[in-house]
Amino acid sequence: QVQLVASGGGLVQPGDSLRLSCAASGRSFSGYTMAWFRQAPGKESEFVGGIRFIEGTSGFSDSVKGRFTISRDKSKSTILLQMNSLKPEDTAVYYCAAGQNWLSRDIDRYEYRGQGTQVTVSS
Repeated sequence: QVQLVASGGGLVQPGDSLRLSCAASGRSFSGYTMAWFRQAPGKESEFVGGIRFIEGTSGFSDSVKGRFTISRDKSKSTILLQMNSLKPEDTAVYYCAAGQNWLSRDIDRYEYRGQGTQVTVSS
C-alpha cells in the first residue's frame, strides 16, 4: 500500500522559512514524478513544484519560483520542499503526490496523494 506522509507545517511570519517533508513508501518510485500541491480554503488545488524521483529534474509554479526548492533522498524515499521568503498568500494545506508523468501540473495525473500539512503565514 502506497503511503505519502507530509510533515513540517506550522505557523510562521512573512519572510520566514519552512521545510516540508514527504515520506513515501509502499512501492518503487522509479519513473515517477513526486510533487507538492497546495489548497487554500475555497480554492482549487495548485501545483507548487515537482521532481523526477530518479533523474532529479524539477519544476515549479511561477508563484513560488525562486523562493522554493525541492530535493529528494532516494535512499529514504523522502521529498523535501524548502520554502523561503514566505508570504501570506502561501497559506494553504500542502500535500505530496506521486504520478507516472513528467512534472505534470495536473493533479489528476497523480495516482497517489497523501494527507496534507497546514502552512500558515501570518504576522
